[in-house]
Amino acid sequence: MAATSCTKDRVVQGHPCFGGNRHKNGRIHLAVAPRCNIKCGYCDRKHDCANESRPGVASRIMTPQQALEHVRDVMADEALGKVIKVIGIAGPGDPLANDETFETFSLVKNEFPELLFCMSTNGLLLPERIKDLADINLHSLTVTINAVDPAVGAKIYRHVIYKGNHYRGEEGARILIQNQFEGVRLAAELGLVVKVNTVLTPGINDDQIPLIAEKVSETGAFVMNIMPIIPQAELSEVPPPSPEYLESVRAANEQVIAQFRGCQQCRADAVGLIGGGCAVA
Repeated sequence: MAATSCTKDRVVQGHPCFGGNRHKNGRIHLAVAPRCNIKCGYCDRKHDCANESRPGVASRIMTPQQALEHVRDVMADEALGKVIKVIGIAGPGDPLANDETFETFSLVKNEFPELLFCMSTNGLLLPERIKDLADINLHSLTVTINAVDPAVGAKIYRHVIYKGNHYRGEEGARILIQNQFEGVRLAAELGLVVKVNTVLTPGINDDQIPLIAEKVSETGAFVMNIMPIIPQAELSEVPPPSPEYLESVRAANEQVIAQFRGCQQCRADAVGLIGGGCAVA
């Protein structure tokens, strides 16, 4: 089924990462999902500075009960409580690989049903966990997709752990890519508002961006967020795209799918307004 206009309007107007006013609408990222089932070449979760904004970084991992208590504290704060519109789980691992994700959403939703609920995932487990997303009545979903061609994906993903097996190279990338696009399709059919993140990695996946844009548009994604790579870990030598090149890539794909330009590549435990500082738990 297609997303209801009510849900879509709520997300677009209230979620700062889907078009909502980021100067008025804030979010809480709950770092309850430490385990990950893939290894991206640009991912480094080993170091943490409270003043940095970087995906996969969190000062501490919370239990679902601690996450609920954290939400209570933030919502009770005179200033923060007025701006928080979204509860998100974005790691520091992959939320779908952690059952604590679903327990946390259930606990928070019982006390704060007025908030929007969002998740970011690599998409590997999305097809098999789509029913779990329906059960928690998730509003929006972000899936990071960096390639259509497994040969390109193999240059980005170091390994994939799927159904107890370790896969490397094109074999692992092929499984991941297949599940990502199928997951986007199923999520859109479920009624979720779907955003696709793509990490622009110059010299590696530049030519994949138009292919990703076309395919996710066909499968029902609402918006695309092309982000610059943060050079680190195994891909530390890859130069980030210039602001001009990044914008040219976004503009070139804007007729295929709407482009989001306000991403700050937030921490897994960010709190407050985007760009307004990274308060952490």
